[in-house]
Amino acid sequence: MATGVVVFAHGSSVESANEAVRVVARVISEDSAFPLVATCFLDGGKPDLPGAVEELLAKGAERILVVPYFLTVGLHLKRDLPDLIEKIRAERNDLEIEVTPPLDGHPGLGAILRDRAKEGVEKWL
Repeated sequence: MATGVVVFAHGSSVESANEAVRVVARVISEDSAFPLVATCFLDGGKPDLPGAVEELLAKGAERILVVPYFLTVGLHLKRDLPDLIEKIRAERNDLEIEVTPPLDGHPGLGAILRDRAKEGVEKWL
């Protein structure tokens, strides 16, 4: 069964910020297990979540996995994303659509912060 992966970000009126999310999301599509990847935005960018889902379904996805590009579970992940998911499920009751946890809690996040701290200290050396 073909899985479409949607990277769900907040979005920005600054298009270069949205493009930065798209660049990171492309890493997922480099894994042969996930050839169907789209990026979407809650606000300030295009497409929105329903648009990204439709894009992936048109490309052959049979189920959708939403990966939030958010650090923690805040209002957008507690309220806005579940509302969007429920609307999509209501319109497409045969579609399997699930959401992963946000970035917080992933073991790699601490390593990333450590690397950034090292980069900062190296500027003083």
